[in-house]
Amino acid sequence: MPGSGAENPASAASPAPARRDRRLLVSGILVVVNLMWAGQFVAIKYVESSLGPFAIAFLPYAVATPLMLPLLARKRAAPPVRPTAADWIKFAIAGLFGQVVCMGGITWAGVVGKASNCSILYLLIPVLSAVMASIMLGERLTPLRVLALGIGLGGVLVMSASDLRNAAFLESRFMKGNLLMLVGCLGACFYNVYCKRLMGSFDELDVLTYTYLTTTPLGLIIVALTEPDAFARLAGLDARGWLAFAFLAIVVLGLSMILFFAVLKSLPVTVALASTYMTPLFGVVLAMLLLGERLTATTAIGAILVLGATALVMRSDAAQERLAAGGGAAAG
Repeated sequence: MPGSGAENPASAASPAPARRDRRLLVSGILVVVNLMWAGQFVAIKYVESSLGPFAIAFLPYAVATPLMLPLLARKRAAPPVRPTAADWIKFAIAGLFGQVVCMGGITWAGVVGKASNCSILYLLIPVLSAVMASIMLGERLTPLRVLALGIGLGGVLVMSASDLRNAAFLESRFMKGNLLMLVGCLGACFYNVYCKRLMGSFDELDVLTYTYLTTTPLGLIIVALTEPDAFARLAGLDARGWLAFAFLAIVVLGLSMILFFAVLKSLPVTVALASTYMTPLFGVVLAMLLLGERLTATTAIGAILVLGATALVMRSDAAQERLAAGGGAAAG
């Protein structure tokens, strides 16, 4: 009968496949983003003999930021929010204490520190982000999310077993690199959490573009003061170096961040950043493909743990969505 209750079950069940499709799309985007981020380490190796750490970190912004500007003129369902002077101060805070600190610290650490130490300290980003998000955004550190973070951390530590055995955290000549890497990780966490808060007032792509507009001049000033011959050395790159530089500017700073911010808009920071455990995993895969390294048993076990942790934290977020959609009864 038209208008009878027979249609209700179908209409009630219809959101479930949509949520499942959305989770698959989000998961796929996070996989692609982490693959791009893993590729940056190979790209840096191709240019580090020609450029200094700050040039590698900040010159790509001079290319990426102009390419982002057309995003501000895209068609929208509603008129864009125009930043006030107070908003520009917030974007400058995100650029200085987020992007500049992150990229400068991590790149400089990679030059003066030990690679194995930097890889291990990089694993702090999801954990530090979870704590920072709980303080700044009030996100809940649920037991399931904590468990997923722990499993992911354990998986990457298994993959890095040989690096752990050879790590030298307390040797004085590596301490500078360790401290710089820690500062860089804190910058990355601050940027993601602070920008998540800005997304309450601005579109995520606008937040990304505005923070790049504040980051670029700051970064170029640092390059001019510390590496005044950077542009001359950039002009001397060979074809492989230019391809690597283009990858850093267009793919890493551009496409990957657009995709990540699109995900960050709809996911808790804890969930989105837990996926970064995949970056070292993809780094191993790229090393196998491009550098001829072999897959060991510990690497395979670690990879399984990393992928399992990522799937677990995504299921945790899906469960939270179902509870929220079902009202407060289930949550009680």
